[in-house]
Amino acid sequence: MIKAIKGMKDIEEKEAFLYKKIITVCEEIATNYGFHFVNLPHLEFTNLFKRTVGESSDIVGKEMYEFIDKGENEVCLRPEGTAGAVRAYIEHKFDKQGSIKKWFYHGSMFRYERPQKGRLREFHQFGVESFGEASAYEDANVILMLNEILQKLKIKAKLKINSLGCQNCMKDFREKLLVFLNSKEGFCDDCLRRIKLNPIRVLDCKNDNCAKLIDKHPKMSECLCEECKKDFDLVKKVLKDNDLEYELDDRLVRGLDYYNKTAFEFVSDEVGAKSSIAGGGRYDKLIEYLGGKKGYGVGFALGIERFMSILEKQEINEEEDLIYLCSLDKLYIDELFKIAIRLRRNKKVFFSYEAKKLVKHLSNADNLKASIFLCMGENEARNQSLFYKHLKKKEEKQILIKNLEYEL
Repeated sequence: MIKAIKGMKDIEEKEAFLYKKIITVCEEIATNYGFHFVNLPHLEFTNLFKRTVGESSDIVGKEMYEFIDKGENEVCLRPEGTAGAVRAYIEHKFDKQGSIKKWFYHGSMFRYERPQKGRLREFHQFGVESFGEASAYEDANVILMLNEILQKLKIKAKLKINSLGCQNCMKDFREKLLVFLNSKEGFCDDCLRRIKLNPIRVLDCKNDNCAKLIDKHPKMSECLCEECKKDFDLVKKVLKDNDLEYELDDRLVRGLDYYNKTAFEFVSDEVGAKSSIAGGGRYDKLIEYLGGKKGYGVGFALGIERFMSILEKQEINEEEDLIYLCSLDKLYIDELFKIAIRLRRNKKVFFSYEAKKLVKHLSNADNLKASIFLCMGENEARNQSLFYKHLKKKEEKQILIKNLEYEL
């Protein structure tokens, strides 16, 4: 028997219901915020991610699914969504026009890491990217959008925010941090590599010993220029004005190298000790870095599997008002088939092609979690009616076929 590849998983039954529920809520809220759906390729040139995500990140260092295709091109299954969105924004010359574009997307991402609950090699994200908006109001806007998604799905999480400043702020901070890090000993191998490539990424290390070593590290907030400080103050004010509590976290740098100014994430205890379930930030420099005209970008991504693992613990009604339509005799199958097609214009209908005993049909309807049971037997065929039973309310009656849509 051929099985799924390690770290890849089928999404079916209840998980599929939760996946669809999450996507539906995300799309609805993103649309209300003025964002539009885009579908981006799963496969990109490897260099796109090496240049954007950063050589110091674990994604580029260890986790990318990269290979040489038959055309001798170095290609890669996307490990995240922002780089591809920025590439598309530039390729379609929206950067040249200074266009404001607000996109959302969802789908598979790929990282070669040790599979565990809520973390697979093929995983799924919902993301939004806003281009062309320089105002810090947009930073607050996408944070509030993400919070609204969490509230709609009844997921409890804590918001953490930080400012990574502009290039000038970061240069000052990097120099101070490098002096501090070089004065310490005992870092893990990953952090020793990060110190050489991008010392800021050391702050993101989950190793307990490294966390102790950097306990009194220089603070980014002390290196912010007046403009960055003003923008960050505006973000905090808008969040406060909209009753969204937050925690300032000087160690929040996110796992990717392209962020500047606002960085944020929502953490939850429901998927492990203070695990991040969604996050994002501003990445103005990324557009120019990929060859585009200087511009502005801010966005977020949420982990669908992590959301699913939280929702699994909730009591969620999967009832979809499904109609189970069936026959007690094969003589009536053709007529009922036409009725099924007619009802499906407005209703969800499962039609059984086999004639069975009433008890068997009722059992099948229960297994499908149907709400309404419709059946034709000899008496119903004679009277041009259907036997109706509401499986939740236990109501029964006969309905004339000509009145079916009205009665339902």
